[in-house]
Amino acid sequence: MAGTAVFYMNPEFVIRTIRPGDDPFLAAIIRNTLEEFGANKPGTVYFDDRTDHLSDEFSVAGSVYFVLEKNGLVMGGGGIYPTENLPPGTCELVKLYLSPAARGLGYGRLLLEKCLEAAIHLGYRTVYLESMPELTIAIPLYERTGFKYLDRPQGNSGHDGCSVWMIRELY
Repeated sequence: MAGTAVFYMNPEFVIRTIRPGDDPFLAAIIRNTLEEFGANKPGTVYFDDRTDHLSDEFSVAGSVYFVLEKNGLVMGGGGIYPTENLPPGTCELVKLYLSPAARGLGYGRLLLEKCLEAAIHLGYRTVYLESMPELTIAIPLYERTGFKYLDRPQGNSGHDGCSVWMIRELY
């Protein structure tokens, strides 16, 4: 990745693109969150080796990953990715996770909005996501921001442990 772009900054926090040094912090946030909600099961990002190398994953064309940094600490992130075999013009919202200290403060919605803006900027028309019923904080956020339920998965994310699939038209 050529450099880090900052997309939102105030005295308390920054939203910027991922850097290689973020990888261990984000992997820990993702895995700790899945453990916390009892969703650390096979077929999820918990056991996906790519979770340890997110900065490499998001060097793919058509992808972007935003990191929330508060008081110099990585507090979470989220991104969009051109998942294999999705319908044309569709990307996947992926790995939107926050540490417990960053939840309930509007950061999740802000990260989600940045991801949707980036998807539009990159030319996508639709955003797909996969989740799990155990993630009781995330699913209502997706519902409130216009995601609709699907009755089956799309694309080939490699995460067959997910049983909630949603989609949203961007325009």
